[in-house]
Amino acid sequence: MQKESVLRTDLSRGRTSHTPHRRTTHRRTAAVALTGVAALIAVAVQSGTAGAAPAKPQAGKADPAHSAVRLTPSQRAELIRDADAGKAAAARQIGLGAKEKLVVKDVVKDGDGTLHTRYERTYAGLPVLGGDLVVTTAKSGKTMDVVRATNATLKVTGLTPAVPKAAAEKQAVQRAKALGGTRPAADSVRKVIWAATGKPVLAYETVVGGLQDDGTPNQLHVVTDAATGKKLYEYQGVKNGIGNTQYSGQVTLTTTQSGSNYTLTDGARGGHKTYNLNKGTSGTGTLFSQTSDTWGNGTTSNAATAGADAHYGAALTWDFYKSVFGRSGIKNNGVGAYSRVHYGNAYVNAFWDDSCFCMTYGDGTGNVKPLTSIDVAGHEMSHGVTSSTANLNYSGESGGLNEATSDIMAAGVEFYANNAKDPGDYLVGEKIDINGDGTPLRYMDKPSKDGASKDNWYSGIGGVDVHYSSGPANHFFYLLSEGSGAKVVGGVSYDSPTADGLPVTGIGRDKALQIWYRALTTKWTSTTNYAGARTGTLAAAGELYGTSSAEYKAVQDAWAGVGVGSRSGGGGGGGTSYESTTPVAVPDNGPAVTSAITVSGRTGNAPSNLQVSVDITHTWRGDLVIDLVGPSGTAYRLKNFSSSDSADDVNETYTVNASAEPANGTWKLRVQDQATYDTGTINGWKLTFP
Repeated sequence: MQKESVLRTDLSRGRTSHTPHRRTTHRRTAAVALTGVAALIAVAVQSGTAGAAPAKPQAGKADPAHSAVRLTPSQRAELIRDADAGKAAAARQIGLGAKEKLVVKDVVKDGDGTLHTRYERTYAGLPVLGGDLVVTTAKSGKTMDVVRATNATLKVTGLTPAVPKAAAEKQAVQRAKALGGTRPAADSVRKVIWAATGKPVLAYETVVGGLQDDGTPNQLHVVTDAATGKKLYEYQGVKNGIGNTQYSGQVTLTTTQSGSNYTLTDGARGGHKTYNLNKGTSGTGTLFSQTSDTWGNGTTSNAATAGADAHYGAALTWDFYKSVFGRSGIKNNGVGAYSRVHYGNAYVNAFWDDSCFCMTYGDGTGNVKPLTSIDVAGHEMSHGVTSSTANLNYSGESGGLNEATSDIMAAGVEFYANNAKDPGDYLVGEKIDINGDGTPLRYMDKPSKDGASKDNWYSGIGGVDVHYSSGPANHFFYLLSEGSGAKVVGGVSYDSPTADGLPVTGIGRDKALQIWYRALTTKWTSTTNYAGARTGTLAAAGELYGTSSAEYKAVQDAWAGVGVGSRSGGGGGGGTSYESTTPVAVPDNGPAVTSAITVSGRTGNAPSNLQVSVDITHTWRGDLVIDLVGPSGTAYRLKNFSSSDSADDVNETYTVNASAEPANGTWKLRVQDQATYDTGTINGWKLTFP
């Protein structure tokens, strides 16, 4: 039976060493193609849907018609079964080729009956990496929106590799060794279709296990072109975290009694179990079991202290997701993960591992500082939630968003816990004293205060270690929650600047969490980058609160505050703006497409410093030629074709001397893709008259 047990811990501080996270090789991450997101908002928010709640939500309140329904595990399983039965029809409806098949991963249902079905994809029976997508369908069954990890046509010239499997394995093993790995051979090598960057190709995915140089388990994934042998991508499958023991005082645990023994088994939360590895590095270890239901003594002299802290952190994380989002466990299927403590010898880290669906904690320097804190548990287990939803690639900009999601949700867990010994804050690892001077490991109000994280987005941020490229997203979340400038929250002083020097007004942490979670679960895919994250959170805010709401505008302003996109009032310096948010697909090597904005009510001609803000997702932006076409029909070149510009996306503001044009009339953004293999979408654009 389940028991509520009591443990004692105390709060200790001390200096400890920390093994830095290794940097990963960056490759260009494919842009998320959020086709139809604005159209979805227009349909769902502005016009309403059959049987839905009133189209205009109450100011400041999330619209229940466009909020996720809290599903029981059995209800979710039924929706997945229905989606699986209809996946062939869904594939035809969204225009997939004859060799392509869908694999259902998850389903989210809104209050108005709208379904968001997340799929993986196969091609000729091979897994497609970067082929994931989310299909949104109305209650009537009509497809409303498709969010794709790639817009590229899925077609490869052949399925017979030119490069032998052994060569791909050798390359991956050598790469693992260069990063400190110990395994002489790969754990697995499989043929896949690589579609996450540019033209889809036949490839090998090799996974090398063993241990990394700091004792962390290794799951290095290396993707190799099966035609050329070139390495296309790599990422580490084990998500590392950092922390130190943060004792939480006397707390209540849910345990299980069997005869005269109690075990750290939480039957109220999916059967979550906590095990003692006793310095081992493999297997599950031994389930904590004892005759007393009082666990630990607050010090490392009792092995159960770390077990109790880990068990408590897991329960808090489960309750946070359940209470705040209606999510039943990490996979939303009512099944608990498990925790392992006392990993290795003096191991100064903690990690989440999808392969075991488990959370693991080391004991820290000298085996006296177990990494079993509330925020470490929330951070690492949130990696599991991300893996079960958007599955953001753990490299490049998507990797930074993956890490930021865990920091954001860890802050949510910490505030939710409301533990007097460890109150909620916007600091990461604030009690571990990694730096030896009492400062936190990471700061959400100004990430650069840690000496490595980035405050704002810039074009090269994808090449930064994911724990530091997470900075702009953490900064965005703080600005959206609390706003900019100096303030005190929960007794902690913050002072958050903005990239453009303009203020941001926060909407509160609760709303910010709802917007981030909805984007994660219904708008993002494995290849989402910062531009895509902005588009997805705007779509989420529009559905929940309306596109004319203060919440929607705050999302725009908070992203602009970290250098992503423009402000709700236009550009950096104010003025009057006119915006189109209707997506327009840009065909591969096809005719030019246009998006129009009608300006009225102005006098005279346009200014000599007209601002043109462009938001385009594209997997090879060098292919694009972009023009502004004025009301007179005159074209103003914004961007030329460049065969050497292989980066993703166009997210720029251009200044145009349009003083020869009348201000009023129809302005057009004209975009043409002039080379093969890559496609994209005009997500939106804006004219700002300073």
